Amino acid sequence: MTRYEFHLSIPPEKYVEYYRGTVRHVVARALSGQNVQFPASLLQKFVSPEGVAGRFALTVDAHNKVVSLERV
Repeated sequence: MTRYEFHLSIPPEKYVEYYRGTVRHVVARALSGQNVQFPASLLQKFVSPEGVAGRFALTVDAHNKVVSLERV
């Protein structure tokens, strides 16, 4: 399994695009410099009135399927 750590800062007015389905994927730059893409729906449990912000870790399997997304 591979783990990517990254920071996100998505204000609520921008997250609405993800919520409505206008934007389906999030692309973030991992601390390693790699770009990672994952379904925006994974962020739903992290949404607050301020949007989505913090440091996250995305774990994927050998086939790049998402295993977990967590706030670290």
